[in-house]
Amino acid sequence: MVVNSSLPPEFDRGVVTTVHQGDCHVSGAPDVTFSTVLGSCISACVRDRVAMVGGMNHFLLAEQSGSARDRYGASARYGAFAMEQLINKVLSQGSGRKSNLEIKVFGGGKINSALDDVGAKNIEFVRQFLADEGYVSTSEDLGGNYARRVLFKPHSGRAFVKRLDSDAGANVATQELALAKRRVVVPVAADDIELF
Repeated sequence: MVVNSSLPPEFDRGVVTTVHQGDCHVSGAPDVTFSTVLGSCISACVRDRVAMVGGMNHFLLAEQSGSARDRYGASARYGAFAMEQLINKVLSQGSGRKSNLEIKVFGGGKINSALDDVGAKNIEFVRQFLADEGYVSTSEDLGGNYARRVLFKPHSGRAFVKRLDSDAGANVATQELALAKRRVVVPVAADDIELF
């Protein structure tokens, strides 16, 4: 993973697909780059290193419940859904072996005082999710008080992170705050997703 240097040549050519909040994209094409901008949101990049197929998701956990059964309420089910969806897509398009996966996670910044605990909860969530599923992230750039742009080459597994200035971060914070206030969460039934 490269952080904050000039853009490596492999990232400025080919097809760039933007991964928006709620998206999940997977490809094995050598010329594809996935790109997203994160504030307190989390993006996971999962790659099957044998099949050279990978993908990126982008999710925000904006709602918390006090339920002991479901610490983060519907939004955690959405985060779990986003992670399971990405892992399942990579497995189904790749070798199908969990042991071949490499996982990189990004985001969880504290970029707005109104969202001050969202980034930390997102980091806690993604780390716990990976631990519960038996995965270890091979690389991460989490936390901080800045927004970041993440580029990921699913074929090679290379990631590039650019930390954004405060103006760009303020724009990302405004967008995330609007999502958090609306508490837009995709309802997912408990047994809709199964990891294989």
